[in-house]
Amino acid sequence: MNLLKALAAVSSMTLLSRILGFVRDAIIARVFGAGMLTDAFFVAFKIPNLLRRLFAEGAFSQAFVPILAEYKNRQGHDATQTLVNQVGTALTLALVLVALLGVVGAPWVAYVSAPGFRADPDKFELTVTLLRITFPYIVFISLVALAAGILNTHSKFSVPAFAPVLLNVAMIVAALWLAPYFDPPVLALGWGVALGGVLQLAWMLPHLLKIRMLPRPTRRFDDPGLKRVLKLMAPATLGVSVAQISLLINTIFASFLASGSVSWLYYADRLMEFPAGMLGVALGTILLPSLAKHYANDNPADYSKLLDWGLRLTLLLALPAAAALAVLAVPLITTLFNYGAFGAHDVVMTQQALVAYSLGLVGLILVKVLAPGFYARQNIRTPVKIAIVTLVATQLMNLAFIIPLGHAGLALSIGLAACLNAGLLLHLLKKHRIYQPQPGWTGYFLRVLLAVSLMAAMLFYAKGESQWWLAAGFLDRVIRLSLLVGGGIVLYFAALGLMGFRPRQFARRAAE
Repeated sequence: MNLLKALAAVSSMTLLSRILGFVRDAIIARVFGAGMLTDAFFVAFKIPNLLRRLFAEGAFSQAFVPILAEYKNRQGHDATQTLVNQVGTALTLALVLVALLGVVGAPWVAYVSAPGFRADPDKFELTVTLLRITFPYIVFISLVALAAGILNTHSKFSVPAFAPVLLNVAMIVAALWLAPYFDPPVLALGWGVALGGVLQLAWMLPHLLKIRMLPRPTRRFDDPGLKRVLKLMAPATLGVSVAQISLLINTIFASFLASGSVSWLYYADRLMEFPAGMLGVALGTILLPSLAKHYANDNPADYSKLLDWGLRLTLLLALPAAAALAVLAVPLITTLFNYGAFGAHDVVMTQQALVAYSLGLVGLILVKVLAPGFYARQNIRTPVKIAIVTLVATQLMNLAFIIPLGHAGLALSIGLAACLNAGLLLHLLKKHRIYQPQPGWTGYFLRVLLAVSLMAAMLFYAKGESQWWLAAGFLDRVIRLSLLVGGGIVLYFAALGLMGFRPRQFARRAAE
């Protein structure tokens, strides 16, 4: 399989999911605004999402996929099926226990994750109720991540990439049609999350059956691969916990700021996650199985070249995305969210957070590409040590930025810390000669930088004044924003084309 085509397939599915995600968030902003109701929901939704990243997409995937690729390449179908059965059963038991503890201990979880809410008893109780509704989501979505690891190892990248679409559909239906039947109406969003988890798992099961890798319950837990996965998960859990603890601490800080701060950060984060998901998550998804196969086949040269390919694509696509987010912050926020209860003040506050986030976007995406360089070698300790350094740096920056910059300072600390994380990962990959840059990097970087500068200058002068975007109607905003985005894309790639860039230069086959 051509990795560039795989990246395009995953990115297109991610694009569909992100578009529906923006529709979802625009509907939430219009119906509920940015205040007590949305603050409570976003905190409640953040906790199972944090655990999903910890147990599934984070620690579990990092430990499971490299060993699964090794089994598939070296031991055949039967041994791989045994590993999948035992890992799937163990994961399910652990997740059910965590979900039960979360439902019972929801008040404590709410207090730890947003202690500032205790000053408003109604807000605190609403957060507790929403937590109890959304906590079981972790069971379903983590099993989806298990299925995604299996399918990605078999180069079935599009199927898992489509699954988040179903969560967005469920939440949109809940916000538009179910909300009037709940008191308060925001409870419908919690049930929409739970339904989305069920739909995503149901989508994955037939595809696992098709490749004869559907996990089956078992009473045996004696496979050496399971023990290796569990052994790797211990440091991986610590590493992912560090990153998620950083986000949780930011939420704690934001809960003490002006009402709406949690929501402003959420809406800015959603915009930042658009390119981060399309590029960073997609690249990490397709790189990890191929890197793991190169490592299993003892092929360090191709391992290094594949990392170089990923880094060049990141620079090519992430730099213009970061520049566009910063320059087009107001057009994007007004077009997507500035309706109903989401007013002009919310636009300004969200813009501040988005510009701060954009400064670290390249770093956030680079981490998704560089970290698999260690995970695929079953080396999780090194990224963990770097993550701990990053956590300390993030909190020091929080203390430095929160007073002068408020909620935007929290966003800035996340972005700058991601750049630090990426820089340390790259340094150690080169130091240990895991990654050796291919020739021509200086010229490559300068050409990309020139094209990005031309695009950013055009967008800055063409976007006009913020007051126009605040006063314009929906259709006018959509048309003008579409022209800006389309013009920016055309100018950027035309400039690259004039400087000799061609798509075929980035074609690369997946490891067999």
